[in-house]
Amino acid sequence: MTGWLGISLGDVTGVGPEVTLKAIAAEAGGNDTKYLLVGDENVLRQLNTELSLNLPLASFSGYSASGRFFMVDPLNGTLPAVITEGSPAVARASVAWLRDGGERCLRRELDALITAPVNKESIIRGGHLSFVGQTEFLSKLAGTDRTAMMLLGHDDKNRWLRVALATVHIAIKSVPERLTREKILLAIELAAQSCRALGLSRARIAVAGLNPHAGEGGAFGDEEITTITPAVLTAKQAGFDVVGPLSGDTVFHYALCGEYDAVVAMYHDQGLAPLKAVAFDTGVNWTLGLPFIRTSPDHGTAYDIAGQGIANPSSMISAIRLAKQLAKNTK
Repeated sequence: MTGWLGISLGDVTGVGPEVTLKAIAAEAGGNDTKYLLVGDENVLRQLNTELSLNLPLASFSGYSASGRFFMVDPLNGTLPAVITEGSPAVARASVAWLRDGGERCLRRELDALITAPVNKESIIRGGHLSFVGQTEFLSKLAGTDRTAMMLLGHDDKNRWLRVALATVHIAIKSVPERLTREKILLAIELAAQSCRALGLSRARIAVAGLNPHAGEGGAFGDEEITTITPAVLTAKQAGFDVVGPLSGDTVFHYALCGEYDAVVAMYHDQGLAPLKAVAFDTGVNWTLGLPFIRTSPDHGTAYDIAGQGIANPSSMISAIRLAKQLAKNTK
């Protein structure tokens, strides 16, 4: 372990910088972790003052420097003095900061990267036409396509949901044609690995069906028969503790009650809707399969409340704590 965590600031016209500073202030007394905030120093210093956090922020000079809270900007403060919501300059900066944080992780300079929210539409308008999401960007940066998104969080009774996604940012109408045995099998494998990384005593995985009632034996669609069941059987033969396909309207309830350690969902909202119902404020996005740890708060830029000082840092705190836990478990 290096003892360093990196946080890319994301879209600075959203709540990313605010929840970042509030979160590291809340975590300051937990241990001696050092934080490298990758983003605009002027924005951070001004916000630190406005929020009365009084964090001892310092410009980054090297990993041997004394102190705990550091800032670095690979763009050398090129943001204009007046920045507007989702502007091209802000969007391009958020991608540059994401890249810098990922590259530092690949060089093993950081134990993990936590990414604040970005605005995908503004990034595309800013010139990154192929940008799909931070998960996909970091996967390409790391030279791997064997990644999956996992969302995890707990309710007020400390009951956990952990949901890995077989498909992510695609239209609903495209899911049946883009859903493959290979993607489902990969999600099962990575979900099982995540349970081990978390130090769980078992890794029992439930796989959701795509169609209502898991297809009712083909009455509501045949993807369960042609695609999902073969993937589950292959995973079982490989030694994974996995069941499915199970009906999407009940499987998350049983997982929350502890019958399963993780659920593989077939598409984005199938997995995120129950997760956010259970852990809206504390959910975390974890990219499985990267050669480094990457977590993120499970919310967007929240332009509607940005700049008001009222953003809830709970999800960012959870993302930081998960990164610390994973780094400790894999040292």
